[in-house]
Amino acid sequence: MPEDRLVIWPAYFDLERSRGQGRRVATANAVRNPKLEDIIRASKDLGLDPVVETEKCYPKNWYEQPGRVLVLKKGSKTKTLRSIARALKKRRS
Repeated sequence: MPEDRLVIWPAYFDLERSRGQGRRVATANAVRNPKLEDIIRASKDLGLDPVVETEKCYPKNWYEQPGRVLVLKKGSKTKTLRSIARALKKRRS
């Protein structure tokens, strides 16, 4: 994987998951059942040049195949996740 990209899994933003199950953002910023397409749109809105990998499985839920998104690294992963989470919430409201 290129070092200039961050891996983003839909589980990071899922309100139904606990932190132990893979959620990486606060519940106030999480959304119910985030879709790969939503994350792609939010990433495009933020200028993160998303690359989609649909055949990948989240390691904590290897039996599901939601795919993942690779985005440009423009700062820390935490800040990038917060930005995407805010964009997802904005799109849902």
